[in-house]
Amino acid sequence: MGISDKDKSYLWDIKEACADILQFTNNIKYNDFELDKMRRFAVERQLLDVGEAANHLSSSFQESEPSIPWSNIIGLRNIIAHDYGEILVERIWLTAINHIPELWKSVIDILESNK
Repeated sequence: MGISDKDKSYLWDIKEACADILQFTNNIKYNDFELDKMRRFAVERQLLDVGEAANHLSSSFQESEPSIPWSNIIGLRNIIAHDYGEILVERIWLTAINHIPELWKSVIDILESNK
């Protein structure tokens, strides 16, 4: 059974937001990221988009891809969107550097295998 067009659309949004995050964090160090408010806000915005799209994926699709931590992705979106306390720059950075490349690749693989 294939992925619905609606889920493909949300996956496309995730892929594009991840690509932007990868571009925004390419070849920079944490200290530069921390000092660059515009870059930080751009990454935060794209993380919001990733989480929002993930939240709209069907539960059946999410269940079919258990290796992707959907609840963590959506949870980070909620933290950023609702400003639960101070948003830690380091957490945004570590998410962008350590998790977004893997998510981007996973989403591309899913989309490619469901053309």
